[in-house]
Amino acid sequence: MKHSRPDGVDPHARSRARRRALQAIYAWQMSHTAINKVIDQFQNEQDMEVADTEYFEDLVRGVEANLGTLDQALSAYLDRDIAQVDPIERAVLRIAAYELRHRIDVPYRVVINEAIETTKRFGSEHGHTFVNGVLDHAAAAWRPAEAQAPRRG
Repeated sequence: MKHSRPDGVDPHARSRARRRALQAIYAWQMSHTAINKVIDQFQNEQDMEVADTEYFEDLVRGVEANLGTLDQALSAYLDRDIAQVDPIERAVLRIAAYELRHRIDVPYRVVINEAIETTKRFGSEHGHTFVNGVLDHAAAAWRPAEAQAPRRG
C-alpha cells in the first residue's frame, strides 16, 4: 500500500531510494566503476521496484556530478580529510550534502534523520553520531532560515 503525501511523494519509497543510493555510491567509491554502470546494476535489482527510482538516480548522479564541491563544502565540518572518513559514512555524508544543497524541496530535518537512520543500519557502531554532528553544523550554515525556524508541534 502506498503512503503518498498530497504532493505525491511516497516517504517509504524515498527512504528505500536513499538506502539503495548509499549502496550504489559505496560501490562506486570502492570500485571506481563508471556511474552509469553502477546505476544500471542497481536499476536491475528486484527491490528497486519498491524504491523511488527517479530519486535514487538523482541522488547518485547528483553526488557524482557535484563530488568536488560537496567534499569541499563538507570539509569545513570534518575533523579529518574526507578520504579518511569511513566509506559508508563518507557516502552518507555526500548524499546528505547533495540533498541539503540541491534538493531544497526536502526539509533539512528529513535529510539529517534519513542520514542517521541509514548510518545506523549500514555504518559503524557510533558512525551515526559523527554523521549527525557534521550534518547539524552543515545544515545550520547551508540552510540557516530553515535551521533557525521554530519547530512546529
